[in-house]
Amino acid sequence: MFGPEFMAKLHMNPQTRPLLSQPDFMAMLHDMGSNPANMSKYLADPRLQQALSVGLGINMMSGDKFKQEQGMNGAAAASSAAEAEEDDSDDEMPDLEPAEPLGPTDAANKPAPAKPAVPQKPAEPEPESEEQLERKAKLQRKEEALKAKELGNAAYKAKNFDEAISHYDKAYELFDEDISFLTNRAAVQYEKGSYPECIADCDKAVERGRELRADYKMVAKALTRKGNALVKMDQLSDAIATYHKALTENRNADTLKRLQDTERLQKEQTEAAYINLDVSNEEKEKGNQAFKEQKYPEAVKHYTEALARGPPKVNPEAHKLYSNRAACYTKLGAWDAGLKDADECITLKPDFAKGYVRKGHLQFFMKEHDEAMKTYEQGLSHDKDNSELREGLMRCQQAINKFMSGDATEEELAQRRTRAMADPEIQNIMTDPVMRQVLQDLQENPRTAQKHMQEPQIRMKLDKLIKSGIVRMG
Repeated sequence: MFGPEFMAKLHMNPQTRPLLSQPDFMAMLHDMGSNPANMSKYLADPRLQQALSVGLGINMMSGDKFKQEQGMNGAAAASSAAEAEEDDSDDEMPDLEPAEPLGPTDAANKPAPAKPAVPQKPAEPEPESEEQLERKAKLQRKEEALKAKELGNAAYKAKNFDEAISHYDKAYELFDEDISFLTNRAAVQYEKGSYPECIADCDKAVERGRELRADYKMVAKALTRKGNALVKMDQLSDAIATYHKALTENRNADTLKRLQDTERLQKEQTEAAYINLDVSNEEKEKGNQAFKEQKYPEAVKHYTEALARGPPKVNPEAHKLYSNRAACYTKLGAWDAGLKDADECITLKPDFAKGYVRKGHLQFFMKEHDEAMKTYEQGLSHDKDNSELREGLMRCQQAINKFMSGDATEEELAQRRTRAMADPEIQNIMTDPVMRQVLQDLQENPRTAQKHMQEPQIRMKLDKLIKSGIVRMG
């Protein structure tokens, strides 16, 4: 309605140009432009009537008044103004419809112009509700709390622990819906060595976090920190339980590592508390007696208890316990368990010949003759005159010769081949393209095979296959 053309007409008319410099008039036009329905509030204002008459060409006034505003009838305008001053009882609104031209007899009875409308004051904003005020206050408290937290963090980094705690206290007092204030304070208490206070803050953080439905990672962080404090207080069982709770909230790599370290520490402490070398020696003697009586399961039990009471780190004779238990497993046919004990014996005491004897015997019974030979030879390098090692080596050579000469039964060959195929070295040889060609030539072209045999590497691999029973010559 009040576009550029309308405003241009007002500016060009000397009667309406001054109106454009009146702020309340311009505010009135802006209000009507934003909401045309508000026009009814301002129709009584003669300035608006005059502006509409000029800008839109609509006669919003009586005939004489229109002529007066257009400068067409000065005398009549003066007479009408005088009459209007004498008659101040007519406060009616001007007619909104276009007025009929006044006749000769109507000029004297023309109604006085309406009084200028008092400009309305801008509507005051509605007062904020209590909820809005509380929300603003809460936001302000949160901002202040975060500032206090930053001060606490800075003090913590500077190792001003008491100052840091005071800042975290203030932060939580201002805004108790952020449990990081509590977990940070717990961290400071931990660094101070105030572990009970640290645990109390962590418990409070977990409780408050559940009330607020806080991020599970924050709850897990509080639980992990509590577990750390419990470890420092040597309450390992409680610490382990707390770490497990933290992992149910959030499976964190750091928490998992701390759990594993604590479990290992607890195990070490339990073992250390159980150590008693006197009891260990008693159990060893009981094991020896049971072995002599061929009560091998009972002997295993006593040797195991002897190791628990006197583990290698405190018992220089522990390797003998492993050797004795390996002998029991050999008698019981528990090859794998015996082999494990024999290896442990050799690790603890590499120059102890009995360890090689135990291992070699086990490998021999497992039909691993090649491996048993290597074990006996290693033992002889430490004790060249050991009769058990020499006898064992001789038995292995006889067993291998038996297979190579074709004297072994089909059942023995089948068992030997089955064990050999589980050997990674045999598997590599069998999948080697060159060796596969050599094996094929052995069957189809012996002359070509003889040429292959001149190669040392091929000859060594072929000997391995022959000894394992995979290949039979002749």
